[in-house]
Amino acid sequence: MSLSLSNTEERVLFAFDDQSIPWQHNLKVTLVPATKHPENPVLRRGSAGAPDHGHAALYGTVIKDGDKFRMWYLAMSQTEFKHGQAPDYWRPMCYAESTDGVHWNKPELGLVDFNGSKKNNICLIEGEPFSLTRVNDFLSVLHDPGDPDPARRYKAAFIAHVPYDDIPGGMSKVGPKEKRICSTICATSADGLRWKVVGNRPVNAGGERFEVTSLYRFGDFYYSTGQLISPWCWLADGSQAGRVMLAYRSPDFKSWSQAKAMAFARPGQFANPPIKGQQTHMGAGLWNRGNALVGLYGMWQDAATAPPKGASHLLGVHIDLGLILSNDGIHFREPVSGFKVIACGKEGDWDDIALLQGHAFVNEGDQTMIWYSHWDTGGKLKTMDIGLATLRRDGFGYLSRKEDDNDAHFITSTFTPGKASLNVDGITPDAPLTIQLLDHLDQPIAGCTATITQNGTHQPIQWAKPLPAGQRVALRVNFPVNSSAKVYALYLND
Repeated sequence: MSLSLSNTEERVLFAFDDQSIPWQHNLKVTLVPATKHPENPVLRRGSAGAPDHGHAALYGTVIKDGDKFRMWYLAMSQTEFKHGQAPDYWRPMCYAESTDGVHWNKPELGLVDFNGSKKNNICLIEGEPFSLTRVNDFLSVLHDPGDPDPARRYKAAFIAHVPYDDIPGGMSKVGPKEKRICSTICATSADGLRWKVVGNRPVNAGGERFEVTSLYRFGDFYYSTGQLISPWCWLADGSQAGRVMLAYRSPDFKSWSQAKAMAFARPGQFANPPIKGQQTHMGAGLWNRGNALVGLYGMWQDAATAPPKGASHLLGVHIDLGLILSNDGIHFREPVSGFKVIACGKEGDWDDIALLQGHAFVNEGDQTMIWYSHWDTGGKLKTMDIGLATLRRDGFGYLSRKEDDNDAHFITSTFTPGKASLNVDGITPDAPLTIQLLDHLDQPIAGCTATITQNGTHQPIQWAKPLPAGQRVALRVNFPVNSSAKVYALYLND
C-alpha cells in the first residue's frame, strides 16, 4: 500500500496503523488510556430555564479555529425524556467558545426564541418543512474551508425524527412502519451559527432509517457513518445484527448513496454465535489525519441480567470508548480489540455509567485534547455534562521492542519523499534511533541515513544528502538492542 494524501497537508503514520507501518521486527504496540482532566466536567448543564438545563451532551463537535476553540453540542431543557425521546423531538444545537478548551463560555447568539427570549446560545437552523430543522440526536459539524462557496464552508449532519407526511414523494420503508422516520438531515453555514437545511427532504429518503453520527471528507467523497440495528440492517449473510456502524457517501454534499458499506462492528458481533450483549454504539467520533482516520466508538455492553419489568430497557448498559482506525474512510478496525481509551468512572463519579463520543479532537501544543460526555442509561439524565481527556500529542499508542535481548525495526509503506519527523520518547544517549531511506524494493538508498538522539513530539529527520525526487520510498527505523525508545508516530509532509 502506498500512502496517499487526503484533504490535509500532513500524513500521520500512527504506531498502531499496521497498513502504514506493515513490516515489523521484534516490536509490540502498547495503547495508552487518556487522562481525565481534574476540572471535569468542563462544560456543565445550564441553570433552570436554560436550553441545556436538562443536559449538555457532546453528541457534537469541537474544533480549533485560529485562537478559539469552538464547540457544537446537543441540549435539552427538560430533566426527563418522554417515551425515550426529547420533548417535541427537539434537542437544540447549542454553541460554546473557549480560549483554552477547559473553560467555556456560552455566548448569547440572539438567533432563536426560547421561552420568550433570544438571550441563549442556540444556533439557528432554517428550512422547510419545519420538522427537518429540529435536531433530535447526534450532531456532526465539518469545517470545510476549501469549499468555493462561502455559504457552505461549515457543514453539518444530524438526526431529526421527521413525520412521513413531511417527506415529499414519501420514503422507502425498510423494516417496521413508523409514524416518524429517523432521518439524516444535512445543513450548511457560512459561520457555523446560522444554518440552512440542504434540500427539502432527508438525504436518506431513498433508503432506510439511519442514525447518522459522523461527517467527514476523505479523498473525493463526503462520508457519513452511523448506527443501525436489525431489522433495518443485517450481517453479510443476512443474519440479525445488533447496533453496527454503517457508512454512506456523497460526491457533492447534496446527493447521497442509497447503497451503504459495513464500516465497523465489535469483533464479538461477528462471532458464531455472537457474544451476548456486545454492540457498537452510535458509530464513531472521527478525526481526519491525512492518510488515516482515527477515532473513538462506543463499546456497548448490555447488563449481565435483564432489567426488571417496568424499568428502562437500557438499565445496566455500560459503554466505554474504544479506539478505531481507517485508511480508506470506509472500513474501520480496532488496533487492539477491547482497549478502552476513555473508560467509565468509578461508581459515584459524574461519568460512571456510559460515555458518549464526539468529533472532538484537537492537537494543542504537546498534547491531544479529547472531549466526551456522559449518558445515564437509567433514563434519569444524571450528570449529563461534557468532560475533557488528554494524551501526549498523538499519543494513542507506541511501538517498542518486544524482547530485551534483540534489536528491532519497522519499515513503512512507500511514499513520495518530503519532510519527515518523529514523535518519540525514551531515547537515551547510548541508544539513538537510526533511520534509513529505502527504495520501492526495500534496498537502502546510498547516503540517505539519519540519527535521532533527542525525544519530542516532532523531532525532524535530517538527511545526510538531498532526497531522490520522482520515486517511491520507504523509511526503516532501527532500534538498537539496548533501546527503550517509544515511537508514537511518523509525520510526512510533501
